[in-house]
Amino acid sequence: MGEVTLLHSLDRLELAEEIQKQAERRDLKMDTLIEVNTTLEATKAGFAPEKTEAAVETIRRFPRIQLRGLMTIGPLEGDERSVRNSFAKLRELRDRLNRQFPKLGMRELSMGMSSDFEWAIEEGATLLRIGTAVFGERT
Repeated sequence: MGEVTLLHSLDRLELAEEIQKQAERRDLKMDTLIEVNTTLEATKAGFAPEKTEAAVETIRRFPRIQLRGLMTIGPLEGDERSVRNSFAKLRELRDRLNRQFPKLGMRELSMGMSSDFEWAIEEGATLLRIGTAVFGERT
């Protein structure tokens, strides 16, 4: 089985507890991104932006979880303005969290997929998920 180097989707506190438990059992540290639902769409997972600060406050106390940044998925049917707004919101949240928790040094912003990765880069993405652009449509 391959090694996980960065978990992109820590979307609830129960999952953080399980990651902590499993990492402890295996004597690992787990680099992790917190998933934020910047669009507040019911079909998406993640912490609401206004609840992310409290989540970070809790998760940073788990010694096996290393918070490296944030992740979001922009609106799937959104126009450029709404997609960019979603990405800008994540960047601003990350910057605010870094001011509040400077020792964490959360650098990463995972945002942007094959259809919107150029906007994500312009809005500050450090990680992209571009499977369709590389491998083509799923069959």
